[in-house]
Amino acid sequence: MMLIQVIPSDPAPLSSQSPLNAALSATSVTSDTPSTIPARRSLQGVFNPSSPVPLYSQIRELLRSRITEGAFGTEGKMPSENDMVKAFGVSRITVRQALNDLQKEGLIFKIHGKGTFAAKPKAVQSLMRLEGFGEAMSASGHETHSRVLGHRVLRPGCHVAARLGVGDKTEVMEIQRIRYLDHNPISLDVTYVPLEIGRRLIKEDLPRRDIFLILENDYGYTLDRAELRMDAMLADAKLAEALAVPEGSPVLRIERLTISTGGQPLDFEYLYYRGDAFQYFMMVGRRNGALGTTKNSTPVSRGVNK
Repeated sequence: MMLIQVIPSDPAPLSSQSPLNAALSATSVTSDTPSTIPARRSLQGVFNPSSPVPLYSQIRELLRSRITEGAFGTEGKMPSENDMVKAFGVSRITVRQALNDLQKEGLIFKIHGKGTFAAKPKAVQSLMRLEGFGEAMSASGHETHSRVLGHRVLRPGCHVAARLGVGDKTEVMEIQRIRYLDHNPISLDVTYVPLEIGRRLIKEDLPRRDIFLILENDYGYTLDRAELRMDAMLADAKLAEALAVPEGSPVLRIERLTISTGGQPLDFEYLYYRGDAFQYFMMVGRRNGALGTTKNSTPVSRGVNK
């Protein structure tokens, strides 16, 4: 049983007579080193130092194309700035300008001491309605499942107890799951539910079924709304292992309380999402009455996947 600790709240460019189409022949073969050969291979594309198109712009578009093609593997680790300088035969300033543009677009991210990584295409889920993780992602053509890391009965801290509306000496059930999207880990979910619900949930097929659907279809609860708080953090060693990302990677943390129609808190949880692979969407209105709201009211359809 594995349980994760919860964390609450330019030298001059070389000249060329024609576009460079293979392994960036702007640099001579004799200049290759063991580190630049793999870099040159992963950076194959059209690059012409004599073109009127700015060098940084050419490098940016070449890198964009290679990222889209998945040239940097499953981990997304890109060649170092030094390797790119040697492979392209340009200055570090030129390489950095290209990388900065891509970073602003969210196509790459940097981890101090680790390097630069290509961001994977992000799955998108709307926050406009409360629905299960499987519900939302299967509707978009994705395959989902979960791996239960473990569960335990415990007395919650003051914050969890307050959110669930129980005393801090009341025992609750904690369930930890890794959620997978198209066979890749996308989030770590740490869920707290009243003990009577928890004892039933741990007997269910949690690897394949959403808890929301179990609560509604099997237990007869009607889900009304969810209250959310979001912030950003960096993955520690255990969280990085669970999400299969380098330590220090950006993580989106969501604190969520789900409430039934009668106002009863059903579960409280911490959701840790990979910052490179998932995105939330929400539309908000400026005036009363927009997007289903009325004066002195808030939207009823709120929440994220479960």
